[in-house]
Amino acid sequence: MLDCTVPALVLRLDSNVFHHGTLGAIRSLGRAGVEVHGLVEGAHAPTYRSRYLARMHTWSRGRDTVQALTRAADRIGRRAVLLTLDDAGAIAVAEHAADLRPFYLMPDQMPGLPRTLADKRLLHQLCSTLGVVQPETRLITGAGDAAAAVADFGLPLVAKWAQPWLLPTGIGLRKTGLVRRTQQVERLLRHVEGRELLFQRFVPGGPGSDWFFHGYFDENSRCLYGGAGRKERAYPRGAGLTTWGRWLPNPVVEGAARELAVTLGYRGVVDIDFRHDPAADTYHLLDFNPRLGAQFRLFTDRDGLDLVRAAHLHLSGRWTTRGRTGHGRTYVVENYDLFTAGPKSLRALCAADEFAWLSADDLRPFVGMAGQTIKRGLTRLAGSRK
Repeated sequence: MLDCTVPALVLRLDSNVFHHGTLGAIRSLGRAGVEVHGLVEGAHAPTYRSRYLARMHTWSRGRDTVQALTRAADRIGRRAVLLTLDDAGAIAVAEHAADLRPFYLMPDQMPGLPRTLADKRLLHQLCSTLGVVQPETRLITGAGDAAAAVADFGLPLVAKWAQPWLLPTGIGLRKTGLVRRTQQVERLLRHVEGRELLFQRFVPGGPGSDWFFHGYFDENSRCLYGGAGRKERAYPRGAGLTTWGRWLPNPVVEGAARELAVTLGYRGVVDIDFRHDPAADTYHLLDFNPRLGAQFRLFTDRDGLDLVRAAHLHLSGRWTTRGRTGHGRTYVVENYDLFTAGPKSLRALCAADEFAWLSADDLRPFVGMAGQTIKRGLTRLAGSRK
């Protein structure tokens, strides 16, 4: 049973109005009776419409994270569980933990660890040091590096911006993308000055090759709750977010994630991506995200326990159970899965155990998401006709 006298605040610095993980965290804790506060985009976001959000806090001028969190804490009036939902937020909280700890309950994370894990170049260096298998990776500083990588890796290859939280909005760059044509390479190179671009060898896989692990780790890096999920579909295809996932047992993925967390001394919520190479029967680590994964609600047991509830129970001193696995459970992100699968998505919607947006007890976020989706589609259509 959660301690409903302890409020929670969800933090996200990214301005993505379609971030379904934020809504999932608000609904999960709110349904359990916890007073949930948000420090995210603003009133235009569908998440703001949730009946389970007690209050949305606004950013101060200059978007100083510590200042904004301190102001929010003053309004909340008592110490709250702090949950980060993007890399920038996880980095800021870890690096300013000493200033924030009087106001918030949060994992005692090593200050520099989230930045190392979120930075794709630093993560690759770390994996090389530890002997963790990753796809071959190159730092691209110009046309020469790009040509050499294309010649060695072939196409398609995977392009990643090393520090995705620093990408400016409005220029059409994806944090991670599949590069199939040389024209795409040329476009990426136009934005490389002042930024670190990585090319990775594409690991061929088949159906069922993409996996992820979500877990919550205590102060001893012991996994209190978590599981492995298989990415059945993604948007964009081949290198994107999970649009339809399934909770399945995978001892290799689960063991690798737990072992790495112990090695690093990791604490808190984590989202790790893997891809299985069937030719070598090897799992490549693709990403280590030091925060809550957007599809975390996939890992919800029959009693309603999930990762944010596990975090709240542990940080408020109420943790007494390990939870029960729910293998076979499915989760679908309606708006993105429709783009990915078309008519097939309708069958998934009928069969899924949980939707990211649609919920009978909280319909307004779904309506807001649909309106924002239509508005964005019309804007892009109008732009393409100019």
